[in-house]
This record gives sequence, structure tokens and C-alpha cells, in this order.
Amino acid sequence: YGGGAGMVLRPEPVGGALAALWRPESTVILLDPAGEPFRQARAEDLAARPHLVLLCPRYEGVDERIRALVDLELSIGDYVLTGGELAALVVVDAVLRLLPGAIEAASLEDESFSDGLLEYPQYTRPAVFDGRGVPEVLVSGDHGAVRSWRLRASIRRTVERRPDLLE
Repeated sequence: YGGGAGMVLRPEPVGGALAALWRPESTVILLDPAGEPFRQARAEDLAARPHLVLLCPRYEGVDERIRALVDLELSIGDYVLTGGELAALVVVDAVLRLLPGAIEAASLEDESFSDGLLEYPQYTRPAVFDGRGVPEVLVSGDHGAVRSWRLRASIRRTVERRPDLLE
């Protein structure tokens, strides 16, 4: 029963679906705007868990009693979607890429949020595009200077774009 405010998923079919999918090693996750903000650390935590069940409500959400059947509530941001499917896809993508063999392990080391900073700027060919060149240090062959530049660039980018990450 939705109570007139909008459509709320009834507890019986949702509870039945969760019971059919649940295993002792399951982590049941409700995608909900009021949930814990989804961050990289949580993606890493979920990647280590053996079985995830993602509950994707529609419209006004689930009957409040369903919350007692979930282990974790996650939000992908401070906005409202028509359903939890897109939020679930965000979680799935962030978690899957952390699983062994999904991506070369070295590729994950310097990514944004892996060390609390945004990733440094990336460049490719051509050496000059629209009058803008690749920073000289990156083509210098000096690996120590490149590492130092990347760290400084990550810090600068984080300060400029996401200072909240530094708190």
C-alpha cells in the first residue's frame, strides 16, 4: 500500500526475492538516496565480499520494513532518480573493475581516490594539439621527475576541483 504519496514497493514480493537470492555469505544492499555516500573505499570493501545482492527500488522506494532485511544502504549522490537501477550499475562498475583480472593491477594504483587525491592529468599523441603541448617533464625520460610532477599535479587538481577530499 502506497498511502497516496506515490508508489512504494510492497514488502511481500521484495522480501520473497531477497529470500530466494540470499546465501549465508550475502551482503544485501539497498540503493537509496538516504544511504551512506558511495565512495572508493566502500567499492574496495564490496569487491572483497563473496556475494552481493543489490536491491533497486522504484519511485518512492520500498516499504520501510524491508530495511530490516538489508545489510547496507548506499547512495550515489544527493539527487533523486526514478529507480535504483542506474545507481546499482554505478556500484557494479566500480566494484567489478576492482576484482582480480578485470583490469591490470598496475592500472589501479594511480587512479583518482586511490590515495585520497584526484588523478594527475593524462596526455597522449600528438605532442601538440590546438597549440597546447605535453609538459616537457613527461617526455624527459626522468622517471623521478615524472613521479614528482604527477604527485604535484594530483595535489593541485584536488585543491582546485575537490578540496573536500583533503579534509
